[in-house]
This record gives sequence, C-alpha cells and structure tokens, in this order.
Amino acid sequence: MNPADPLDTRLIHVAIVEDDPEFSNALSVVVQDCADMQLVGRAATQAEGLALLSGPPADVLLVDLGLPDGSGIAVIRAAALQWPSCSIMVSTNFGDETHVMRSIEAGAAGYLLKDSSPSKMCDEIRSLANGGSPISPIIARQVLARFRSAPAAPASASQAADETSLLSQREKEVLDYITKGFTVHEIAGLMQLSHFTVRTFVRRIYSKLKVSSKAEAIYEARTQGLLS
Repeated sequence: MNPADPLDTRLIHVAIVEDDPEFSNALSVVVQDCADMQLVGRAATQAEGLALLSGPPADVLLVDLGLPDGSGIAVIRAAALQWPSCSIMVSTNFGDETHVMRSIEAGAAGYLLKDSSPSKMCDEIRSLANGGSPISPIIARQVLARFRSAPAAPASASQAADETSLLSQREKEVLDYITKGFTVHEIAGLMQLSHFTVRTFVRRIYSKLKVSSKAEAIYEARTQGLLS
C-alpha cells in the first residue's frame, strides 16, 4: 500500500487496529472501495496499535477492544492524546455497559458492534469523520440509561460562569453549532474556517468539558447552562 499523500485533504485517512483477520480484511476492503477514503495503517495487536500512533495521524481510527496482548482501550486512550484531531470508533463483540463507558471515557466518539454489516461501516466512518457520533441502538440505550441513573446536579451560577470562562469565544460558537446539529464541515463553512481547525476546536471543547463525544458535549453544555 502506498503511503497517504499528506497534501490530499479530500481523502478520509483511516487506520484499523483489529486482531480478527477476517473482520480486518472486510473493513480494509470497505475502506479501499470508498473513493473518498484511504487506508493508511493496520495493526493486529495492542503493541502494534500503539506503535502505529508514532506515524502521521489518521482522520478515523477503528479499534477492537479484545486484542490478544491487552485491551484496545489503552490504544484509544493513547490515540486521544497523540492524535487529538483523529476521531475514534470502537468495533467489538462486547456489548456490556462497562466496556461501553470505558471506551467513551477513554476517547471513543463512535461505537458499533461487529454484527453491523461491513457496507454500513463505510457510511459510519464518513459520519464520524464529519463530526458525527455513530453508535449502535443497543449501546445508545445503555449510555442513556447511565445518564438517567446518575443525573448530574444542576450547576450553580458561579460554577457555570467558571466553566464558560474556560471556553474561548470561538469555542463557544462551535459548541453552539454542535448543539444545533451542524457537522464539522458545515460549521467550517459557517465560520469560514478549515474543517481541520474546527476539529481542533471540537477537541479542545471535549477536553475542557471533560467529555469524549458530541452527545456528551451537548449533555454537559445543557446541564451546565453553557448555551446562549
């Protein structure tokens, strides 16, 4: 496979960390068959996944949790730090709440079970790259159940002011657009910025609000009274 051209911003650069050869090959075929995507790296173990992060960042990283030499969550956590502009999607057979919440807390923005069809993965990868948070209905119900079972206490006026002060004016604008359902590319057009710059703002918002997905950012923004 030829290395990706760093100047070609039209392509969604995708990397895969998956130990199941059959599923990894299926994902690779899906990515390579999409005209707007390019496969830039593959790994089959936790060690290989971590080593992959020393190279140029991908736009989307697909990670399996059940790797032979450790959990994929370690790869997710490291990728969130080393590739801050990369969107991370978990693909796994695990469907329990513990794995779901640990993945989201580590930095995953999308979560799909492996019973999803390979063809659907192409659409979900594109959605993730454009600022969406694709997630299977089963997992979505578990995440919502966690929020319902442990609702956050309403923030006081002083707490909300403190949190708001952490966000720059540009970050507040991006947060407002995110809450209204705009994608990264749409926000970039509205703010006359590159989508890479908008992704950087999104990552900063996630970091400051201590969240790891669009759904969590919206939830926190509403809970803390950060929206205008």
